[in-house]
This record gives sequence, C-alpha cells and structure tokens, in this order.
Amino acid sequence: MANSSLPDSVSFRLGQRVHAANDPRRIGTVKYIGEVEGYSGTRVGVDWDNHRDGKHDGSINGVRYFHGRSELSGSFIRPHNLSPGISLLQALKLRYESHSTEEEEDEMYVFSATNKRVSVELVGKEKIQDKLSRFEELTSASLSYLGVSNPGAPGEISSVVPNLKELDLTGNLISEWKDIGTICEQLLSLLALNLSNNLMMQNITGLPQLKGICVLVLNNSSINWSQVEILEHSLPAIQELHLMGNLISTIQLASSSTVQGFDSLRLLNLEDNCIADWNEILKLSQLKSLEQLYLNKNKLANIFYSDNDKIHEKTYVPFQNLRCLLLGSNNIVDLASIDSLNSFPKLIDVRLFDNPIADPARGGIPRFVLIARLAKVEMLNSSEISARERKESEIRYVRLVMSKLDDNPEEIKQLHPRFSELKKFHGIEDERPSVGTAGPQKMASGLLSITLKCVGPSIGEKPPLTKKIPATTTVAKLKILCEGLFKLKSIKLKLFLQEEGSPLPMLLDDEMASLMEIGIGNESTILVDEES
Repeated sequence: MANSSLPDSVSFRLGQRVHAANDPRRIGTVKYIGEVEGYSGTRVGVDWDNHRDGKHDGSINGVRYFHGRSELSGSFIRPHNLSPGISLLQALKLRYESHSTEEEEDEMYVFSATNKRVSVELVGKEKIQDKLSRFEELTSASLSYLGVSNPGAPGEISSVVPNLKELDLTGNLISEWKDIGTICEQLLSLLALNLSNNLMMQNITGLPQLKGICVLVLNNSSINWSQVEILEHSLPAIQELHLMGNLISTIQLASSSTVQGFDSLRLLNLEDNCIADWNEILKLSQLKSLEQLYLNKNKLANIFYSDNDKIHEKTYVPFQNLRCLLLGSNNIVDLASIDSLNSFPKLIDVRLFDNPIADPARGGIPRFVLIARLAKVEMLNSSEISARERKESEIRYVRLVMSKLDDNPEEIKQLHPRFSELKKFHGIEDERPSVGTAGPQKMASGLLSITLKCVGPSIGEKPPLTKKIPATTTVAKLKILCEGLFKLKSIKLKLFLQEEGSPLPMLLDDEMASLMEIGIGNESTILVDEES
C-alpha cells in the first residue's frame, strides 16, 4: 500500500536502516512510506529491531500497511523524527573530536576548605584529546551506536585514519556488504572488524578480498551459514569468526559434505544459536587450524566423535587441533557424550555447565566423576584441574563404581570405560580400598579423614572438627554424629560436600547412601548447615 506520489523532501526508501532522531540505539527498518489513514502528512512505517519499541504490527484502524516482526514492533513516524545516519568520518569526528564547552569547563570545580570554588584541571586531558583528534595516530576506534550508515566520500577514510587496526561498528545502520568492502579497502592496516547488531543484507555482492582482516565479529547480524561460505572467499587471513545470536540451526553447504577453506581459522564462535544436531557440527571437523569452538547456548542433546572408518581420506583426523570446546547451556543428557570427548586428540578445555548430565540437581553427575571420565581435560568449566584434584577424583570414582556395580566385567566396561584403567593405575585392590597416606587399605577396615565445618547461621561459631569416619557410614548416621559433636540436638541438619574446583557444594540428600557410595574420599570437607 505504498504511495508512489511522495514529495521530494522525503529521502527515505523501503528497506533502509534508520534510527530515531533523538536515540541512535532505537534502530529499525523502513517498511512503508506514504499516507496513513487518520494521520496528517507523509508517514514512514518503521519495524523496530527491539520487538517492543513500537505500538502495533504494521496495521492500524483495520488497514495493514506492512508486516512487523512482532505485535509491538511497528510505528508510523514523521520523517523529521527519523535519521538516515551519518558517514564513518562524521562518526569519528563526533566520537573523538568532542571538546568541553565553556559551560562544561565551568562545571569542573570543587569547594575549598573556605568554601571557595576552585577549578579542576584534568591532568593529561588535553594531551589525550590532542592525540585522539590527530586521526592519523588512531589504531583503534569504537563507533558503536552512532548511526553510521555509509563509508562517506571516496578516499576520505584512508586519508584520515590510515593506521586504523581495530574498528568497532556495533549497532549502526550499515547493511550493504559493498559498503563494508569500501571501508576495508581504504583501511589497509585493519585487522579486526566488529559488525555486531548491524542487520546485514542477505545478498553478498560487491565484496572485494579483505586480505588483512583476521578477526570478524558478526553477532546478531541475521547471517546464515550459506552467507558465511560466500564470505570465506573474501577472507583469506581470517583467524577468528564470531557468529553469536544468528538463529543458525544448520551448516548449509553448497557442494562438499564438510566445510572447506578457512585455512587460518583458529576460533569459531557459534554461541547462542539453534543447532540441535551434532551432525551439523561434524561438518566443521575438517577445519585443520581450528583450536577453539564455542557452542554454548545451543540445543545439542548429544555428542559423538567422527568414525574414521567413514572417512575416505586416510590422512584426515577429525578436529585434529581442537583444544577448547564450549558446550555450556545445552541439553546433553547421556554419559556416552561425555566419554566421546576423550576421542578428540588435543582437547584439554571443556565447558559443560548447565547441561542435565553435568548438574547433580537434575540427576547429572558431579564434578569428580566428570574429571575421572575425561582423561585429558586440564580445564573444566573454567576451573583448572590440579594434579591432586585429578588423582582424588579418579580414586573416588573407582570406589563409587565398585560400590554400585556387581563384578560384571562387560557391564563395567560398557558403563564405565575408564574404570579398569584407573583401578590399575592407582593400585586399587578388589576389596574396595580407601586410599590414605599409608597407601591402599581394605574398605572393611578403612577410615576416611573427614573435616566437618559448621556454616548454619543459627549454629554459631564452632571450630571445624576432623574425624576418622568409616567409609560405610551413611548420610543419616553422619547427621546424628554431627548433632552430638556440635551439640545441635534441636536443629534439623543438611550436609554438603565441598569439592575443589566446584563453584557450589554438593547437597548430600540421599540419607541411606554411604560415604563410599557417594564417592567421598579421604581428607574431604563436609559443610554442616541447617534446614531453612
């Protein structure tokens, strides 16, 4: 329902990115230009990026003018209340050439002891402003949310900021790839470019070779993997590629079964997307330089390693250089997924937080079991695994398995692939030992050195106690022991295991489970709290 007979003064076009004249963070796309029933003059229909920045969905008084992205994302705005944006050079001057007005200088004072106003001189302020105003010395520029919509006149960027290496254009109005090409062609020293929160056009045209770009950030830019494949041809030196928040669910490939190219790519960030099938991730397995893969906040339910028998290239090793894999806040539920991480040849840093399998509160396994099952991991959930923590975790794990399973080798091998290896490595006897300073002991006569520490608010200050406790002691019996030791007969207790490297202590909520069955090891600390 667009009106073609508009006055020449209206300079907007359909599909143009704009922001509110008084708020460069309120950004949207022009969806309609013309008259609106019940309103005077020409109106611009804007679909705002923020789904609640408008008043309707593009229809008003029963007439639809455009389709908004949500029920409250649309507005009809007078042209003078919208801005088409400014050039990159104008934004540079706006950000880095600002000087204090006389009024602002007059505000810079303090009161002396005699209540007289004394002007304040900001040490180094003039030198800093002088350096920033000399654009040829700028190596890094942040122009986020300034309404940049175009590169400006030909050649003006290169003559003003020839040494710029890092450019942040987050939250601006740039949408055409040819404008990105123009900017990069003029900035020969540019290494890192951030285009987050710019709604980029689907059609990638007019993009030259960006030979110097090593880091490209395209978070929340509505890009899909088909576009990424096209971009690859223009990014021969790319080392870091950030693609957060783009609703990516599949790795669409034009021809090959796996992603090709990206020979220098070391870090790929696909956090906060919609990938649910691990087979999509396996399409990235031939990225031979890839060291860090960020997959937090997706919808992955399981993980598995590529079967080499299915690979025709004999020299091919899947994810051959991957060292860091972030899998937090997914839907991983099975132990097989955890065990598969051992197959990645160089993987040492893993994030598994906020997955059902790694959350004891949701029926998952505690940190010490994760450590024991992950043979090569050195960093788990951002916390380094010390040699001591690994040793104690593996011993606790072996004892836990021995207490839970009958002596069925096949069942143990299937459910606990590392059990036999760890049992032999740590010299643990078949009689279910506990390990103390004197070495392996039989569980029947084994005592655990446990430190009990009161933390309940109404318990009062009580010094920690270290006691030798039989490994067969149940949680219920340990509570009774704590009541007597700390004289807490009238208080209902709950116990927590404080583990090295875990951000939160683990609640011991199974009263019939023994310390041995829970996997509590020698020299552990148990927190004595009270029911709320």
